[in-house]
Amino acid sequence: MRITKESFGKDFIWGVSTAAYQIEGAHQHDGKGPSIWDTFVKRRNKIAKNQNGDIACDFYNRYENDLKLMQKMHITNYRFSISWSRIQPDGMGKINLAGIDFYNRLIDFSLSLGITPWITLYHWDLPQELEKKGGWTNREVKDWFGQYVAICIQYFGDRVKNWIVINEPTVFSAAGYFFGVHAPGKKGLDNFLAAAHHAALAQAHGGRIIKSLQSASHVGTTFSCSHVEPFSYKEKDLIAAKKADVLLNRLFIEPLLGMGYPTHEIKVLRKIERYMKQNDEVDLKFDMDFIGVQNYTREVIRHSFFVPFLQAKIVSAKKRKVEQTAMNWEVYPESMFHILKKFDAYPNIPPLIITENGAAFEDSVMEGKVDDPKRVQYIREVIEQVFRAKSEGINVKGYFVWTFLDNFEWAEGYHPRFGLVHVDFKTQQRIIKSSGHWYTDFLR
Repeated sequence: MRITKESFGKDFIWGVSTAAYQIEGAHQHDGKGPSIWDTFVKRRNKIAKNQNGDIACDFYNRYENDLKLMQKMHITNYRFSISWSRIQPDGMGKINLAGIDFYNRLIDFSLSLGITPWITLYHWDLPQELEKKGGWTNREVKDWFGQYVAICIQYFGDRVKNWIVINEPTVFSAAGYFFGVHAPGKKGLDNFLAAAHHAALAQAHGGRIIKSLQSASHVGTTFSCSHVEPFSYKEKDLIAAKKADVLLNRLFIEPLLGMGYPTHEIKVLRKIERYMKQNDEVDLKFDMDFIGVQNYTREVIRHSFFVPFLQAKIVSAKKRKVEQTAMNWEVYPESMFHILKKFDAYPNIPPLIITENGAAFEDSVMEGKVDDPKRVQYIREVIEQVFRAKSEGINVKGYFVWTFLDNFEWAEGYHPRFGLVHVDFKTQQRIIKSSGHWYTDFLR
């Protein structure tokens, strides 16, 4: 059976996703304050080739042409994020009207082209001034974030109905506050647990604020997810896989659903209770209108005595000698089916939307074209797995490709290219790749 757009029904949502710091550039323009990523990229040897997002795709100045290209590709839903420090340069207090004006222009132009905006309120670029106060390790961040959310609803809510509160809290709390490989570069269990709890509180708090100010809004939040399998059926590997699943997939969704933190399998997680106050368990819960899932691969886990807290480690795709992407992730489209099935099994789970999925491969420009058959095959096979899930009764409502443009990929710099559109970062020339043409044909 050939799967087409029509196979999913007329109400299924198709789109593309981006994030502010990864594409906008203009890092000091029109009153914008520094974010933790503006600061982190200046630290030597933290980013591949010491690259940064100061210019990135220059989307801030080129958004009109990029949106016209999006319209040409028949893409009618666009998920993008708002830079908090463009709205509030110090993260609290004074509003930067030039930043408001930029996003108003972006929203209005999107709508004029028939493109529906889906706004992510937090995609990792915390204002640096708030990080000086402790950032996500400071409980006050919940209220700072709430104020910022209310500003966005006030200025954009008359035209924007689809909101994503926080992007991948597991990733930014672990990579930024435990391992120190992402901004702000903090390390340690205490930093991680504090940041994780405050992010979980903020995600529910943000949802409540949006609904209180705009009752007809469509509100969700979005999680990074990896299908987890044990390396073997030995008991130690099975236990290790369960622990990895807790951290990779369960840590934020379960408190949001009112189930509390999944601390049974990982005893050290119980230390998160030191950051909890009266009523926090209730405040962690919020009934979202949808849950965003973001899946790229599976992780195979084995027991490791030497890994602190977990005694579990990932067996890399390279060691397993399986096909991998430029991110060294296994190419495994079936992972999407397993993740949708896993999340759909939660009681009272709202509809699921795939808010990110894609693959980075080595791309090259030949005679003005970019042929990327591996990406075409990957996206097509993932969409087949989404259809498989939908056919089995899983309540999945949409799919967004990561990403529209090649961009700044955080600590990996500009090497991994996920885009449907190739970007020459020296000239800012755009070329629609074969995958972009394939997606266009699919959407047409």
